[in-house]
Formats: sequence, structure tokens, C-alpha cells
Amino acid sequence: MFDVFKSRLELSGTLTTVTALRISQGRSTEPIGSDLPVVKDSLGRPLIPGSSFKGALRSRLESFVRGINSQEAIDPSELVGPTKMRWLKEQKKLYENNDAALTTALLKETDLVSQVFGSPWAAGKFQVRDLTVLPDLWFGQYQERDGVSIDRDTETASEGKLYDFQVVPAGTPFEFKAVVENAKDWELGLLMVGLYQFENEMIPLGGGRSRGLGVVKLNLDEMMWVNPSNPQELIDYLRHLMEGQLQSYIKTPQQIEDLKRSWSMSLLNHLTQLSTEERIHA
Repeated sequence: MFDVFKSRLELSGTLTTVTALRISQGRSTEPIGSDLPVVKDSLGRPLIPGSSFKGALRSRLESFVRGINSQEAIDPSELVGPTKMRWLKEQKKLYENNDAALTTALLKETDLVSQVFGSPWAAGKFQVRDLTVLPDLWFGQYQERDGVSIDRDTETASEGKLYDFQVVPAGTPFEFKAVVENAKDWELGLLMVGLYQFENEMIPLGGGRSRGLGVVKLNLDEMMWVNPSNPQELIDYLRHLMEGQLQSYIKTPQQIEDLKRSWSMSLLNHLTQLSTEERIHA
């Protein structure tokens, strides 16, 4: 999938907490401080792991695709089961001296979502950096909330189970950067659908979501799209890259909307085909 450069999409923006956010790093062993602190970087500032964002996005898209064709959104835990691992060993042995044939065989067994987000045998096309807080807009403050475990029999607080947890305040902005390489149009459409959910506060992050925590809003500020159609265009891109002159690849708001619409239509056509295949095999 990556042996030949085909395209590169770079996305930049800001992810802002609409409500307080709690992505815990586990129970603290410190004698003072919060029982459940949030994830922080080396400077003590809040951090949203890229894996948390990507996992929430993947989960939402899997639910959509699974409703159309259950075989195209397999639970990741099933991808590493003993049956699948045994099959992988057989394929590697069968195509021991033919990498191209092995890749083709593996991709045929890779569900739609895993083709974009990755699987144990195929790298994902979508990469998200850890989301770091914008330092100029971070005031160094966290909030402490109280929590208590409830006894399900008495429906009252369990004795000795009072705890506190740390949250990032609402209104905290994080820098968002993502890259998509060598993706097909329908794969880009799938990602646009998922990012649309974040843009409209539909995918919460972290823990305490039943309490209303974790609502976030994504604003995509910039899109750089490189899609050379011939060797000369690729050479031009490399020259511009070395000279730091990439402005021509940054899309205007109208161009962004046109690309989103085109990719989304490719996705809908692809999903329609999957739906037809599901009915045929039902």
C-alpha cells in the first residue's frame, strides 16, 4: 500500500473541550494530589493521546459500517484470535517468496475499516499526532471533581469508596494534526464522515461520558492535498517540499467543501455496493 507514493492529505485544526474532559492516566501513587489525574505531557500540561482520538473515531465508523455489512467492520479483538493467526502463518508460508501476492491475499481478508485504520498485518493509512494544548491559551489550571462508588444492593454510597478525579476545564483548546497517505477516494470519504461527527460534537472522548464529560468540538483550519497524476507533478511537489513552498497545495474553503463532497459520494457508492453484497449473501 505504501511502496509507491500516490497521495497525501494533511489536516490541521483545533479541538476544543465543550465540557470538562477526563482522560485518566490511572490511579495516582502520590501521597497528595488527585486520586485519578489526567494524562499530561512532560511539562505538566494536559494531553490527548492520538490513540484516544483515533480509537473513538474508529469505533463510531465501525458502528456505521457494521449496520450495512457486518463483515466489513470486524471487532479488532477478533483480528488477533487463534484462527486468524493460524491463517496468517499459512499465508506467509504459502507466499514466502512473493510479497506482492501475500499483500494481495491479506488485503482480500482485511475488512473495510481496517483498511483505513490498520490491522495486525496492515499499517493504517490514517495517522493522528498526540493533541497538545495550545500553550498561549492554557492557564495552567485543572479542576477536581468528587466521585463515589455506589452499592448496587443498597443504592447508596459504598463505605470507604469516596475518591476525587481531575478534569481538564471546558474551553481548553488542543492542536489537531493528522495525515492520510495513499487513501482511496471512498476511504477519504469515510474519514470525512467521522471528522464531521467531531466537528458537530457527536463523539465524546475520555471517561465520565455518562456524566456529560468529554464533549469536544473539532474545527479544521487547513487542508493540504497532494495528489500527483504523473511523475512530473511528483517531481514538482518534491521541489516545493525542499524549498518550503507548499502554499499551492493548501486548499481554499470552497475547494475543501468540493473535495469533501466528492469523497463522500465515493463512500456512499462504495457502501451501496456493500449493502447489495450483504443482501445477496443473507
